[in-house]
Amino acid sequence: MNMIAWIVEGTWPSCVDAVRTHAPRDASITLLHVHDEEVHGVAHGAFAGLLGRGRPGQDPGRLVEDLEAESSAELLDEAAGRLGLPCTQLARTGRVEREVVAAARDADLLVLARDGDRSRLGPHSLGPASRFVVDHAPCQVLLVWPEPAPSLATLPPEPPHPPHHPPHHPPHHP
Repeated sequence: MNMIAWIVEGTWPSCVDAVRTHAPRDASITLLHVHDEEVHGVAHGAFAGLLGRGRPGQDPGRLVEDLEAESSAELLDEAAGRLGLPCTQLARTGRVEREVVAAARDADLLVLARDGDRSRLGPHSLGPASRFVVDHAPCQVLLVWPEPAPSLATLPPEPPHPPHHPPHHPPHHP
């Protein structure tokens, strides 16, 4: 079984714990972290457009890229340590939701955590990137709560039902 755990700041421990709980002995496990390409792209663009004239060696976008790579490596190392099983660490940069879906291309199971409003049950417990991944993953998905799930009391009330009408039967003519 090929398992991928999407490692995201703040929710990754729940994903790692779920992999440890559900991984068969012979599982191939990948820990995936994705940095959004827009972050360093904004730094590059701001420098080039406003500050960079005549100073190409001082582009802060390169520093942001280096810091992202370092942060990603540290996070993946911490996750691998918590997992305590052999695994591959994969760091990618790009549109986060698309990179996660692409990385899951050959996976049997993708593990991710809810990252939206976790105070109540419902679709808003998924952020936009997670919703995209859940809807487009090319494999099975295990969606975990990073903390205990909210109670069933957080469900919205049932919608009102229309009055019950008996089925209409056409008259029988002999």
